[in-house]
Parts: sequence; structure tokens; C-alpha cells
Amino acid sequence: MKAKINDEELNLVSLAKKYSNENRARKLFEQLRWPGGKPVCPHCQNNGDAKTISKLTAKAGSHSSVRKGVYFCGACRKPFSATVGTVFEDSHVPLSKILMAIFIICSSKKSVSAMQLKRMLRTTYRTAWFLAHRCRHAMATDFKTAKPLDNVCEADETFMPNFEKPGRKTCVALIVERNGEARTQVIASVTAKNIGDFLGKSTRKTATVNTDEHAAYKIALKGYKRHDRVCHSRYEYARHNSDGTVAHVNTCESFFSLLKRGVFGAWHCISAEHLQKYSDEFSFRWNTRKHTDGERMVAFMPLIAGKRLMYRQPAN
Repeated sequence: MKAKINDEELNLVSLAKKYSNENRARKLFEQLRWPGGKPVCPHCQNNGDAKTISKLTAKAGSHSSVRKGVYFCGACRKPFSATVGTVFEDSHVPLSKILMAIFIICSSKKSVSAMQLKRMLRTTYRTAWFLAHRCRHAMATDFKTAKPLDNVCEADETFMPNFEKPGRKTCVALIVERNGEARTQVIASVTAKNIGDFLGKSTRKTATVNTDEHAAYKIALKGYKRHDRVCHSRYEYARHNSDGTVAHVNTCESFFSLLKRGVFGAWHCISAEHLQKYSDEFSFRWNTRKHTDGERMVAFMPLIAGKRLMYRQPAN
């Protein structure tokens, strides 16, 4: 197994021509899944140093075949493949189509609909929808391990239409570090408690936070290093302060414009139940906006580990 992948070779043309073969697709998936070059057991995290990890093959003269890509861990005595322990575990979709779906979603700046994926990959709508949501589920920010935002940040919120309940809207809160990363969270309403809880787990107290004039931010940002407000009701959208800094939330507006282009241009209508996943997708692409499409796909692959998403959650 090769440990090095040329990011420039990862594009839709190469995936369609070179990796449409399932054996080649499996090798590429293993390279992306295990960049160190050695298979890692998802059950006990054995990487083959202490105990041997071997590839299972059928015994000579056996009438039973062994599925390709299955390994055996000598430490925990369990079989596994590259998809075990990931969002794609138990999926019957060919790996060649999974890789193409990952690349399409990672490279589509304003996202792509499940109907479009269905036509491009020649799958059922149900398969395309679930593939897309598995990718979005993997893109979710883990606030426990993610680095808190610092320096100069901007916070804002926007309301998305809820087509299931006409007249009602769902709120997406956003905090973005200038020239840095973004964090999103769907909240029930714009209150000081909801905003404070979100900012508290995503931003350091040493940050300078720019917001609009909403009263909830004034309470939620008590204790932070600095809070700059712009008054949109007075047509103030950027203010040059005496210390040379500029107060605005235009970076947040840029993020929301992309998110809404995805809603109006690609999905047309979305469910409030899945709004967090859609927001996470745009957050991931925003955080990797300086990557090439191939580099973004490579950056995505480690995120699939340790997560599962099922059509129906099993009882108990």
C-alpha cells in the first residue's frame, strides 16, 4: 500500500477513469483512510506494530470465498475493512461511487442536490440522499476537540425558511474568525442564553467579537476581551475605529450568502431536522477554502472515522 497520494491527481476525471475499477477504488480508499500506509484496526486501534495485521484470503481448496479488502487483527482477533468504524460502514454502495460522491460534495462551492448526485452516479435517489448526508454528518465540528476561535471574530445569525411548517423559520448562529475558521449551530431562538452557550464552547474569552446591535450579544459577550457593535438600523455596515481596527460582520454575511445559495439554488427546500448537517457542510468547505479540491478530499477522509449514521436508529 502506497502511503503518499498526489492531491493533484484527485479530480473527477481521474476518479472516473482510473478509479472506476473497484479494486483500484478500494486501494485509494485505504490510502486515504490509512495515510500512514498500515491498516489500523478500528476495534482496538492496533496498527500492526505490536501484533500482526494480515489480509484474509481463502484457503487452498476452499469453496468459500473471502470478500476482498478484509483484514484480520491478531490483537483483538476480529476482521475489519477500511469502511468499518466509519460513516460508510455496512454500505452496499461501490467504493468507486462513494469516492466520487465525496469529491463532488467537497468540491461543490454551493453544494449539490441529491437528485443531481443520483443522475451523476446513476444510483437511486435514496442512495444519493443518504450518501450526501453521511458526508455532511462526517463534516460536523466536534466542539470538544476543535480549537476555539480567537483574535478578531464576527458573530451573527440568520433565519432559514421551514417548508414543513409554513410561517416558521429556523435560526442558524454563526461565529467566524477573520482569515480563520467558522462554527455554526442551529438554535431555537436568538436569546442571550442560546447565543452565550454557543459562543462559550466555540470562542476564547480573549477574542474581540464583532456583532450587530442585537441585545442578546451584549449580554452573551460580557467577560470577553472586546465587543464591537455595528448598527445596521442606522445603515452602518462597517466602522473604522480610532485604533485602526474595522468593526463589521461582513464575513458572516459572505458565509450566509453561500449557505442560502445552496438552499435556493441546489436544494430548493430543506428540513429543519437536517439543517445542522447542511450548515456543517458549508462550514467544512469554508474552513478548507484555501485547499485545492484534491486537498479538501484528503482533509475530509479522517473525519469519517468513529461516526455512524443510519436510516433508523436501532432500539436500545
